[in-house]
Amino acid sequence: MARQRSEQAHDRVLRAALDLFGERGIDATSMDAIAQTSGVSKATIYNHWVNKEELLIDVMLMLNGLARDPEDVDSGDLCNDLATVLSRRPPDEFDAARERMMPAMIAYSAVHQEFGEAWRHRVMEPSRVCLKRILRRGVKRKLLPASLDMDAAMALLLGPLLYGHIFHRGMQPKVRDLGQVAAESFWRAYGAGSDRLKGGTPNADGSVKGQRDPRE
Repeated sequence: MARQRSEQAHDRVLRAALDLFGERGIDATSMDAIAQTSGVSKATIYNHWVNKEELLIDVMLMLNGLARDPEDVDSGDLCNDLATVLSRRPPDEFDAARERMMPAMIAYSAVHQEFGEAWRHRVMEPSRVCLKRILRRGVKRKLLPASLDMDAAMALLLGPLLYGHIFHRGMQPKVRDLGQVAAESFWRAYGAGSDRLKGGTPNADGSVKGQRDPRE
């Protein structure tokens, strides 16, 4: 029962901090205000978080559904695995809060560089790690070329999502899921047999399922 009360207090602090960060801004929000709004003592808060920056990181993890590291994906279909990671969405209940918090987070991380590095590592890096793991697995299984430039591959896969975030922000995009589109485009360009097959996706054994080019 004590553990349940502790978890409830933890959640109240996170949600109070989220509301206050959104209303007042990060710099203007004190730990005293968070304690008062959440109904949790400041001493208890400091038992969980050393400072406001650590609490802010946990708020962002909650907003993005990253309380735990994302699970690895290995379905045997490389294109599908990439699309699964690229199409992951954070919890819908925090959509409005994320939209409100992101500009403040970017500005705060620009001034507090140590925090910015921690934010990128904890919030942004997990998806990159998953994608790199899938790409390296594809190279090992000879589904992708051994000469694959990992940095360029990451830019090609993540670029469409960044485009969607900038230009489709607050709107319902007219194109289908950009994660799926990016994965399929990458596979057509770099996947095994990409110069022989159209629309194919790889199996774990290196064979490709898809429609053959009628010119063959």
